[in-house]
Amino acid sequence: MHCSPTAWGSDVPTEPMTADAARALLPAGTCFLGGSVTEGTGKVRSYVHPGDGSALGEFRLAGADQVEPAVAAGRKVQPSWAKNPAWRRDALFAAAAAIRADADALAAVVTLEMGMPIRAAKAGVLQAAEWFAYYAGWADKVGGTVAPVAPGDVLDYTSAVPHGVVGAIIPWNGPVMAAALKLAPALAAGNAVVLKPSDLAPFSCVRLADTLGLPEGLVSVLGGAGDVGSALVEQVDMVSFTGGETAGRAVGTAAAARFVPCVLELGGKSASLVFDDADPVRVGKLAALLGAVQNSGQGCFLPTRLLVQRGIADAVLEAATAQLAKVRLGNPFEPTNSMGPVVDVAAADRILGVIEGASARLVAGGGRGPGPAYVEPTLFADVDPASRLAQEEVFGPVLAVTTFDTEDEAVELANGTRYGLAGYVWTNDLARAHRVADRLEAGYVCVNSLAGLPPSAPFGGWKASGRGTEGGREGMREFLRTKNVHVGLT
Repeated sequence: MHCSPTAWGSDVPTEPMTADAARALLPAGTCFLGGSVTEGTGKVRSYVHPGDGSALGEFRLAGADQVEPAVAAGRKVQPSWAKNPAWRRDALFAAAAAIRADADALAAVVTLEMGMPIRAAKAGVLQAAEWFAYYAGWADKVGGTVAPVAPGDVLDYTSAVPHGVVGAIIPWNGPVMAAALKLAPALAAGNAVVLKPSDLAPFSCVRLADTLGLPEGLVSVLGGAGDVGSALVEQVDMVSFTGGETAGRAVGTAAAARFVPCVLELGGKSASLVFDDADPVRVGKLAALLGAVQNSGQGCFLPTRLLVQRGIADAVLEAATAQLAKVRLGNPFEPTNSMGPVVDVAAADRILGVIEGASARLVAGGGRGPGPAYVEPTLFADVDPASRLAQEEVFGPVLAVTTFDTEDEAVELANGTRYGLAGYVWTNDLARAHRVADRLEAGYVCVNSLAGLPPSAPFGGWKASGRGTEGGREGMREFLRTKNVHVGLT
C-alpha cells in the first residue's frame, strides 16, 4: 500500500476524536451496493480496534455471490458515464470536495479499523481528495492521435476507450488512499469499478463510496475475503491489484488466463543509500521515521533497509537511535502520538517472531509496546545482506542497517533483492545522485527527499514488485485501451 510521508506534516488540523466517538461513524455493513451501505452474504467476522482491543462488533463479510450483481450494476451505468466527459469531470471534482468535507470522519474510521495515527490518517484522506481532483482534470482531456499514413488518401486515427468494469483489489494498510489511487483514474477514464478492500479493514472504503455521491452502480464495494477477489477477477474487464506477492501472482495468472489487462503493485524491500557527504544527523532522523515509524512500518515502499557508507555509519546510527527514543507510541487517536499499533495482534506476534529470530545486532526497540497489537520501533545494525531481515518484507516497524564502502557496493546491495519498488539516495554530489538513481533497479527513486506520491507523478514497481503504473498520465493510460480507425477518403 501507498502510505504518503506527507502524513508527517504538522499542518494537518484534526478535530479531537476518541475511539468511542469513532464507533458511531462506522458503516452498518461491509458492502456498498445499489447506491447504499449493506451487509454481506459471507461469513461473520468479529472486529476490534487494535489501539485498545475493544470490540467494534460482528459483521458479515461480502460473499462471492455478490460479485455478479455488482459487476452487472457497473455494466449498466458505465456506457453513459464513458460517453459524457464533462459529467465525469464535474462529478469527480464534487467527489474530491465531498472527501475533504468528510475527512475527519473518514480518518477516524481508518484509525479505528487498522490503527493508523489519526493525524497520518487525516493526511492520507486529504491526499486521496487530491487524487480525485487531479484526475477530474483529466476526465475531459482523454483523446487520441492521427497517424501519418502514406501513400493514399486515407485518415488513420486512434481513440482511447475505457475497459468497462474494473476490479480493484487493495490491502488494509492505508485503505482510503489505496482506494483513491485506483478509483480516481479508473473513473476519470470512463470505467465503472468494483472495489474489494481487505476483510481486515473494509469500513473506511464503504464510507468513502457512500461519500463520493456518484451514480448508482458506478462504484461498488465488497469487503470480503479471497473468494470474493477470485470471483471478481473472473468477471471484470480489467484488474488493478495492490497487495502481497503470492496473492498478486495468483491474480495475475487468473487475469492472464482470460486475457484481461492487469496492473500489479506488490511488495518491496526498499533501501536508503546514504553516502558520506550527506548530513548524518538529518538523514539518520529521517531514516528512522520513514523506515520504522511511519504507519508502524506497514508500507510496501517504505525504506526498511538503511545502507550507510562506513565513514558516517556510527553518526547515522546514533541519530536514528536517538530519534526512535523520542517516538511517542500509543493510542492512535491521541494527536501527539506519532506511532500506533500494527493492524492486529496476529501481525504483532508475527513481527516479534521475526525480531526474535534475527541474527543481527539489536540497537533499539525489539519488544511489545503498550498493548498486545503494539511493536516498539526497532533498529538492527550489522545486518547480513543475505539474511531474511534484509531480503524479506517484515511489514512492521523494523529498520535493518548495513554498511558499505564504495558506490558500486551500495548499488549492488540495493539491487540485491528480488524486489524493485523504490529507492532513496542521500548525497550532496549531484553527479552521484543522478548516476546512482540511474543504476537502481526500482520504479520510483527519491533523491534527498521523501516520497509523497503526488497524483501527477507515475509510481510502479519492477521485478517482483509488480508491473504497471499508478499516478500521472501513465496511470490514466492503464485504464484505457487503444482503438485504431482507418478511413479511406477516395
